[in-house]
Amino acid sequence: MSTSFENLVTSGTFSLDGGTWEVDNNVWIIGDENEVIVIDPAHNADAVAEAVGERSVSAILLTHGHDDHISQALEVQRQLGGRIHLNPADQMLWDAVHEGTVPDVNISDGDVFTVGEATLVAIHTPGHSPGSTCFYAESLAGPDGATQPVLFSGDTLFAGGPGATGRSFSSFDTIIESIKTRLFEELPAQTLVNTGHGPSTSIGEEAPHLQEWIDRGE
Repeated sequence: MSTSFENLVTSGTFSLDGGTWEVDNNVWIIGDENEVIVIDPAHNADAVAEAVGERSVSAILLTHGHDDHISQALEVQRQLGGRIHLNPADQMLWDAVHEGTVPDVNISDGDVFTVGEATLVAIHTPGHSPGSTCFYAESLAGPDGATQPVLFSGDTLFAGGPGATGRSFSSFDTIIESIKTRLFEELPAQTLVNTGHGPSTSIGEEAPHLQEWIDRGE
Protein backbone atom coordinates (compact mmCIF):
# COMPACT_ATOMS: atom_id res chain seq x y z
CA MET A 1 0.00 0.00 0.00
CA SER A 2 1.44 3.39 -0.99
CA THR A 3 1.54 6.31 1.39
CA SER A 4 -1.74 8.16 1.10
CA PHE A 5 -3.97 10.69 2.80
CA GLU A 6 -7.46 10.32 4.23
CA ASN A 7 -9.97 12.97 5.28
CA LEU A 8 -12.21 12.92 8.35
CA VAL A 9 -14.69 15.78 8.88
CA THR A 10 -15.60 16.59 12.48
CA SER A 11 -18.00 19.19 13.85
CA GLY A 12 -17.83 21.48 16.86
CA THR A 13 -17.17 25.11 17.77
CA PHE A 14 -14.47 27.74 17.37
CA SER A 15 -14.15 30.41 20.07
CA LEU A 16 -11.98 33.54 20.12
CA ASP A 17 -12.32 37.16 21.24
CA GLY A 18 -15.57 36.45 23.07
CA GLY A 19 -17.40 34.88 20.12
CA THR A 20 -18.25 31.26 19.36
CA TRP A 21 -19.12 29.78 15.97
CA GLU A 22 -20.21 26.34 14.75
CA VAL A 23 -17.58 24.86 12.43
CA ASP A 24 -16.75 21.71 10.49
CA ASN A 25 -13.05 20.83 10.46
CA ASN A 26 -10.97 18.67 8.16
CA VAL A 27 -8.80 16.15 9.97
CA TRP A 28 -6.06 14.73 7.74
CA ILE A 29 -4.51 11.29 8.25
CA ILE A 30 -1.37 10.54 6.24
CA GLY A 31 0.39 7.19 6.12
CA ASP A 32 0.11 3.53 5.17
CA GLU A 33 -1.34 0.37 6.67
CA ASN A 34 1.10 0.47 9.60
CA GLU A 35 1.78 4.06 10.63
CA VAL A 36 0.18 7.50 10.25
CA ILE A 37 0.62 11.17 11.00
CA VAL A 38 -2.51 13.02 12.12
CA ILE A 39 -2.93 16.70 11.22
CA ASP A 40 -5.34 18.81 13.30
CA PRO A 41 -7.36 16.13 15.18
CA ALA A 42 -10.37 18.39 15.76
CA HIS A 43 -13.47 18.13 17.96
CA ASN A 44 -13.95 14.36 18.32
CA ALA A 45 -11.11 12.24 19.65
CA ASP A 46 -13.12 9.01 19.41
CA ALA A 47 -13.84 9.59 15.71
CA VAL A 48 -10.16 10.24 15.07
CA ALA A 49 -9.21 7.07 16.94
CA GLU A 50 -11.73 5.06 14.93
CA ALA A 51 -10.37 6.44 11.64
CA VAL A 52 -6.79 5.61 12.63
CA GLY A 53 -7.74 2.10 13.72
CA GLU A 54 -4.90 -0.22 14.65
CA ARG A 55 -2.21 1.88 12.98
CA SER A 56 0.43 3.58 15.11
CA VAL A 57 0.59 7.38 15.25
CA SER A 58 4.09 8.75 14.77
CA ALA A 59 3.16 12.43 15.18
CA ILE A 60 0.26 14.80 15.76
CA LEU A 61 0.89 17.95 13.71
CA LEU A 62 -1.04 21.13 14.46
CA THR A 63 -1.25 23.76 11.72
CA HIS A 64 -2.00 26.48 14.30
CA GLY A 65 -3.29 27.04 17.80
CA HIS A 66 -6.96 27.96 17.43
CA ASP A 67 -9.15 25.95 19.76
CA ASP A 68 -11.09 24.12 17.07
CA HIS A 69 -7.81 22.63 15.84
CA ILE A 70 -6.18 21.82 19.20
CA SER A 71 -8.86 21.20 21.83
CA GLN A 72 -8.77 17.41 21.37
CA ALA A 73 -5.03 17.08 20.80
CA LEU A 74 -4.21 15.84 24.31
CA GLU A 75 -7.11 13.36 24.32
CA VAL A 76 -6.12 12.04 20.91
CA GLN A 77 -2.58 11.64 22.18
CA ARG A 78 -3.87 9.81 25.27
CA GLN A 79 -5.77 7.37 23.08
CA LEU A 80 -3.33 6.93 20.22
CA GLY A 81 0.12 8.18 21.23
CA GLY A 82 2.31 10.35 19.03
CA ARG A 83 4.08 13.54 20.04
CA ILE A 84 2.20 16.82 19.60
CA HIS A 85 3.92 19.42 17.39
CA LEU A 86 3.06 23.15 17.27
CA ASN A 87 4.89 26.27 16.18
CA PRO A 88 5.82 28.07 19.44
CA ALA A 89 4.60 31.42 18.09
CA ASP A 90 1.10 30.08 18.85
CA GLN A 91 1.88 29.08 22.44
CA MET A 92 -0.50 31.79 23.78
CA LEU A 93 -3.37 30.16 21.87
CA TRP A 94 -2.41 26.75 23.24
CA ASP A 95 -2.29 28.22 26.77
CA ALA A 96 -5.86 29.49 26.42
CA VAL A 97 -7.05 25.91 25.87
CA HIS A 98 -4.50 23.74 27.70
CA GLU A 99 -3.21 25.99 30.48
CA GLY A 100 -0.20 24.61 32.33
CA THR A 101 0.90 22.30 29.53
CA VAL A 102 3.09 22.63 26.45
CA PRO A 103 3.19 20.71 23.17
CA ASP A 104 5.88 18.04 23.00
CA VAL A 105 7.81 19.50 20.07
CA ASN A 106 8.23 23.02 18.66
CA ILE A 107 7.76 23.17 14.89
CA SER A 108 10.31 25.21 12.94
CA ASP A 109 10.20 26.18 9.28
CA GLY A 110 11.76 23.41 7.22
CA ASP A 111 11.20 20.61 9.72
CA VAL A 112 10.77 17.23 8.02
CA PHE A 113 8.36 14.48 9.05
CA THR A 114 8.54 11.03 7.49
CA VAL A 115 5.74 8.48 7.40
CA GLY A 116 5.73 5.43 5.17
CA GLU A 117 7.37 6.45 1.90
CA ALA A 118 6.30 10.10 2.20
CA THR A 119 7.98 13.18 3.60
CA LEU A 120 6.14 16.23 4.91
CA VAL A 121 7.99 19.54 5.12
CA ALA A 122 6.85 22.32 7.46
CA ILE A 123 6.32 25.71 5.80
CA HIS A 124 5.85 28.59 8.25
CA THR A 125 3.04 30.78 6.87
CA PRO A 126 2.13 33.37 9.51
CA GLY A 127 -0.91 35.57 9.12
CA HIS A 128 -4.00 33.68 10.25
CA SER A 129 -2.00 33.24 13.44
CA PRO A 130 1.67 33.98 14.17
CA GLY A 131 2.62 30.30 14.15
CA SER A 132 0.46 29.06 11.29
CA THR A 133 2.28 26.29 9.46
CA CYS A 134 1.48 24.29 6.31
CA PHE A 135 2.83 20.83 5.55
CA TYR A 136 3.93 19.89 2.02
CA ALA A 137 4.52 16.48 0.46
CA GLU A 138 6.03 16.13 -3.01
CA SER A 139 4.02 12.96 -3.65
CA LEU A 140 1.03 11.43 -1.88
CA ALA A 141 -1.73 9.15 -3.04
CA GLY A 142 -5.30 10.32 -2.68
CA PRO A 143 -8.42 8.20 -2.15
CA ASP A 144 -8.47 7.41 -5.89
CA GLY A 145 -4.88 6.14 -5.78
CA ALA A 146 -3.47 8.92 -7.98
CA THR A 147 -0.27 10.52 -6.68
CA GLN A 148 0.49 14.23 -6.73
CA PRO A 149 2.11 16.98 -4.66
CA VAL A 150 -0.10 17.84 -1.69
CA LEU A 151 -0.21 20.78 0.72
CA PHE A 152 -2.05 20.65 4.02
CA SER A 153 -2.77 24.34 4.45
CA GLY A 154 -4.64 24.56 7.74
CA ASP A 155 -6.42 27.92 7.78
CA THR A 156 -3.82 29.75 5.69
CA LEU A 157 -5.27 29.07 2.22
CA PHE A 158 -8.77 28.00 1.23
CA ALA A 159 -10.72 27.53 -1.98
CA GLY A 160 -11.47 31.17 -2.74
CA GLY A 161 -8.94 33.01 -0.65
CA PRO A 162 -6.83 33.37 2.47
CA GLY A 163 -7.89 32.44 5.97
CA ALA A 164 -9.60 34.97 8.20
CA THR A 165 -7.47 37.73 9.70
CA GLY A 166 -10.00 39.87 11.55
CA ARG A 167 -9.31 38.53 15.03
CA SER A 168 -6.56 38.67 17.64
CA PHE A 169 -3.01 37.73 16.64
CA SER A 170 -3.78 37.81 12.90
CA SER A 171 -2.63 40.04 10.02
CA PHE A 172 -4.01 40.34 6.49
CA ASP A 173 -0.78 41.77 5.05
CA THR A 174 1.20 38.96 6.65
CA ILE A 175 -1.01 36.15 5.36
CA ILE A 176 -0.95 37.60 1.84
CA GLU A 177 2.86 37.73 1.96
CA SER A 178 3.01 34.15 3.26
CA ILE A 179 0.71 32.83 0.54
CA LYS A 180 2.51 34.75 -2.20
CA THR A 181 6.10 33.95 -1.30
CA ARG A 182 5.90 30.58 0.46
CA LEU A 183 3.09 28.89 -1.47
CA PHE A 184 2.45 30.47 -4.87
CA GLU A 185 6.11 31.18 -5.67
CA GLU A 186 7.57 27.95 -4.26
CA LEU A 187 5.07 25.16 -4.96
CA PRO A 188 4.03 23.54 -8.27
CA ALA A 189 0.74 24.71 -9.76
CA GLN A 190 -0.60 21.14 -9.69
CA THR A 191 -0.23 20.95 -5.90
CA LEU A 192 -3.46 19.80 -4.28
CA VAL A 193 -4.36 22.03 -1.34
CA ASN A 194 -6.12 20.18 1.48
CA THR A 195 -7.57 22.84 3.75
CA GLY A 196 -8.57 23.10 7.39
CA HIS A 197 -12.23 23.65 6.52
CA GLY A 198 -14.24 23.06 3.38
CA PRO A 199 -13.26 21.71 -0.04
CA SER A 200 -9.79 21.15 -1.40
CA THR A 201 -8.34 23.29 -4.18
CA SER A 202 -4.97 23.67 -5.93
CA ILE A 203 -2.16 26.19 -6.11
CA GLY A 204 -2.86 26.68 -9.81
CA GLU A 205 -6.54 27.36 -9.17
CA GLU A 206 -5.94 29.97 -6.49
CA ALA A 207 -2.76 31.79 -7.59
CA PRO A 208 -4.37 33.87 -10.39
CA HIS A 209 -6.71 35.48 -7.83
CA LEU A 210 -4.06 36.92 -5.50
CA GLN A 211 -4.53 40.53 -6.63
CA GLU A 212 -8.30 40.19 -6.27
CA TRP A 213 -7.82 39.21 -2.63
CA ILE A 214 -5.47 42.12 -2.02
CA ASP A 215 -7.97 44.54 -3.55
CA ARG A 216 -10.79 43.02 -1.52
CA GLY A 217 -8.86 43.28 1.75
CA GLU A 218 -9.43 41.27 4.89
